[in-house]
Amino acid sequence: MAAGENAPNTFQAKVVDLRSISHDVYRVELELPRRRELEFHAGQYLAVILPGAGPCYFSIASSPDQEHLELHIQATPEWVSAQRVIDALESGHLVTLQLPNGKACLAAVPEKPLVLVAAGTGFAQMKSILDYLQATNFSERVTLYWGVRRPEDMYLRAMADQWQAQWSQFTFVPVVGDSEDNDWSGHHDQLVRRVVRSRSDWTRVAVIASGSPTMVYTLMDALLEAGLPPEAFYSDVLEYAPRAG
Repeated sequence: MAAGENAPNTFQAKVVDLRSISHDVYRVELELPRRRELEFHAGQYLAVILPGAGPCYFSIASSPDQEHLELHIQATPEWVSAQRVIDALESGHLVTLQLPNGKACLAAVPEKPLVLVAAGTGFAQMKSILDYLQATNFSERVTLYWGVRRPEDMYLRAMADQWQAQWSQFTFVPVVGDSEDNDWSGHHDQLVRRVVRSRSDWTRVAVIASGSPTMVYTLMDALLEAGLPPEAFYSDVLEYAPRAG
C-alpha cells in the first residue's frame, strides 16, 4: 500500500456526465483525451482546478482500469464552494485536473484481509478500491463499514448490497445514525464503536479509513488500543491533516 512512482500531472478532462444521485450528492464522469498517459492506484484522489480558486480535492471513485474517471461530490446551495464546483462541471465543459494524489491506496493486491471504513462521501475512495479488488479476484476477506447520519445519505447503498450478494468474500456493514437501534452522537463515535467491537483480533488485517479528521483519528486511536499495528492503518488524513506532536 503506497503511492508508488506516479507523480501528479495536469490533465484537461471533458465532463461527459453530471447527475444527482441523492438529495445532496452528484456523480460526475470525466473523459481524459490522454487517458493512456494517466496511471493511478485504487484509492487515490485528484484536484479540480477552477480559475481564481484553490484546488478542490475529491476521491476518484472509479478503479484504475476504467476508461472514465468518476467523482462523488456532495453539494447543496448553502455550501457555496462545493456548489461552485458543481456549477463549473456542467456536461460538455472542460476542466483542469491534477492527479494522482494520496498514499492510502493499493499499489498492488494486498496480502491480508482488509477493513474499509467510510463516512459520507468517503465511500467514493472505497468504491475505487473495491472495484479494483473484484477485478483482481482478491481472495481475502473484505469488510466495508459505511457510516451516515440519515438513511438517505447512503446514496449508493444498493450497489454495496449487490456486492455483498454477489461477492462471497465481501461483507457490508451500514451504520445509520437515526435507525431505531442506534444513537448517533454527531461525532462519529457510533461508527467507531461498531468497527472496534466487530472483531477481537486486529493483528491480522489492514485498515483504510476515509472521512473527517475527527472520525479518522478517533478510529485510529481506538484500533491501536485494540491491537492494530500502527503500520496497518492507512488514511489520507494522516498526510493532509497531521496531528501536532
